[in-house]
Amino acid sequence: MNELKLTAIFEKAEEGGYIGYVAELPGANTQGETIEETRENLKEAVTLLLECYRDEAEARMSRSRDFKKEELILRAA
Repeated sequence: MNELKLTAIFEKAEEGGYIGYVAELPGANTQGETIEETRENLKEAVTLLLECYRDEAEARMSRSRDFKKEELILRAA
């Protein structure tokens, strides 16, 4: 299976721990005490964000008759 690769950025937080975000996906951000914890939290944040976007799109489609829905497959380089 091919994978979609995203860029995770980790920065030390002034108050301690780390903040993490995904360069290609605005809104996907989190924090943690260690980079490992922040990485796991970031994976969860991305999953939840994509689910939320999908739910919002499904709701818009349910209110419209004029749309086309198809699967978009991205190939990893």
